[in-house]
Amino acid sequence: MPESTPRYASPATAAKYADVTPRTIHNWITRGLLTAYRVNAKVIRVDLNEIDGLLTPAGGAQ
Repeated sequence: MPESTPRYASPATAAKYADVTPRTIHNWITRGLLTAYRVNAKVIRVDLNEIDGLLTPAGGAQ
């Protein structure tokens, strides 16, 4: 499968995208489930494509 273009977003925007709290995004980064990309000393971004990979269908969806 070809690699997709990164879609970088702030942790707050990523949290809204995944319908979770910003704390959950930071927990995923700490646990190594999500990669944080440092823009400068205070700013990080995450790739929304990685979040897509973390989310799995629930119930009978395949």
